[in-house]
Amino acid sequence: MANKTLFKSLIGKLIPATDAINEERAPAYTLSPKHQLAQYAATGCLNTTFYATADEQLAKVLELCADLDAEFIAKTAVFCRERGFMKDIPALLCAVLSVKDRELLSVIFPRVIDNAKMLRNFVQIMRSGVVGRKSLGTAPKRLVREWLDARDPATLFKANVGQDPSLTDIVKMVHPKPKDEAREALFGYFIGREYAFDALPEVARAFEAYKNGEAADRGDVPDVPFQMLTALELGTAEWTAIARRAPWQMTRMNLNTFAR
Repeated sequence: MANKTLFKSLIGKLIPATDAINEERAPAYTLSPKHQLAQYAATGCLNTTFYATADEQLAKVLELCADLDAEFIAKTAVFCRERGFMKDIPALLCAVLSVKDRELLSVIFPRVIDNAKMLRNFVQIMRSGVVGRKSLGTAPKRLVREWLDARDPATLFKANVGQDPSLTDIVKMVHPKPKDEAREALFGYFIGREYAFDALPEVARAFEAYKNGEAADRGDVPDVPFQMLTALELGTAEWTAIARRAPWQMTRMNLNTFAR
């Protein structure tokens, strides 16, 4: 049989020659910078993987962003959040835009930073200094205040879980101006200032009554994230109520906790 390397078929001749070596030292193709960023955004997790450490992934994403236009970065952030359901990379790309193009950041911020976890990710990344600044700055602070204004007080109360930063920390950073009595009371509750208890959202009042032992029925657990309740004395009835109310994701992640 003739040497197939020398005598390729027409189809074989149309395939472009490889121009790179992959991590396994095998022939591969060089991806364009836009293709590389899209790949990192859709599949990267900013954690150590088989081929790359978290630091290497972060450095590569920042390197790519330095040479790419802001519009593509913004589109990538929206796509990997809304279609890829990623968390860290889209928050990082928003932080990059806070330096590269604040107007575009304002356009995509509500779509990418769509819950409290994403807000905390964004603020954490900004404060780390990896994008070249260690403070939020005027425009990002305004966007965070608008994010707070767009949520009702009950949603904000339930979102105040997690640390470094917590939602309370973020409120202290951006100094939001409450637009109603409920928000004024809630922000005061968050940061430890005087507040009107009766103006708090109903869920916050129910939580405080339960925490202080004032609830009529200990099995009537308030509808708050269970992380707010774990420091309290919870028995079988209380944990049963929490488990029955738990959505799928919480159930999946806490099966061992429920079993205990």
